[in-house]
Amino acid sequence: MDSSDLRGVFPPIPTPFDAEGDIDRDALKRNLTWWNDQAFSGYVVLGSNGEAAHLVESEKLALIAAVRAAASEDRIVIAGTGLLFTAATIWLTQQAAAAGADVALVLPPFFYRGLMTSAVLTEHFERVADASPIPILLYNMPANTGIDLPASIIIDLSRHENVAGVKDSSGNVAKLSEIRHAVDPGFAILAGSAGFLLPALSVGADGGVLALANIAPAACLEIFDLATAGEWEKARAIQNRLVRANATITRRWGVPALKAAMDELGLYGGPPRRPLLPLADELRAELREILREACILEL
Repeated sequence: MDSSDLRGVFPPIPTPFDAEGDIDRDALKRNLTWWNDQAFSGYVVLGSNGEAAHLVESEKLALIAAVRAAASEDRIVIAGTGLLFTAATIWLTQQAAAAGADVALVLPPFFYRGLMTSAVLTEHFERVADASPIPILLYNMPANTGIDLPASIIIDLSRHENVAGVKDSSGNVAKLSEIRHAVDPGFAILAGSAGFLLPALSVGADGGVLALANIAPAACLEIFDLATAGEWEKARAIQNRLVRANATITRRWGVPALKAAMDELGLYGGPPRRPLLPLADELRAELREILREACILEL
């Protein structure tokens, strides 16, 4: 895998569950058939939007294998493998590679976050990278972990030959600019939300892992293509149109809203896994209006 493969747009795909709470592999395959027709660079499985925290390890590995089997051959499969201690993360990363993942996306261990000093986090990621048969992406997701990886740690780890890049969901574009300035060009920087995709691209990000790309692939891809071509005004108009919809399915209502939006578009969203509950019926009308406003759902 070349570092240029990590340029572009990657949807973090939701895990489809049936009414009994089991993984619905047929629905996953149908969704991937539609996503395969989009010009994505690949897929992220077992990310935050994939409800990775709600899956046991055997389910995770089966899901990776199912995605690899259904994804187009030219698509990179990035799998979330971060667990709460180093040995477990190494084990899952190695197993994910055997199941078909091309890249591992690694959250920092966060349960004892008061003890997660720069030295502890650096050693953790270095040990995972040393033992991984596939490249790793650092995953900075402070909203869920309570840990915001400093630019200094990311820059230091970028020198490891098996650390391919970072997916940053903090929204701190100034930090992304600092990282871009300090790391080699081959180190991939991926924005973790469509809400700041264009600002991230403007400071040198290579693309994004975007929940919104699951339901608005054309718009997300167009922002990337326009920015790459230097058509900033056109890209800005699309970015601004998507802001409210993106906030709704990320910060405001989260995974239940993303799955409900997929259902509205004819994809399979289905229920989230408990303790998460489906989006309340009284909110679905508002969601439809927001999607129409963003030109994601037709009038």
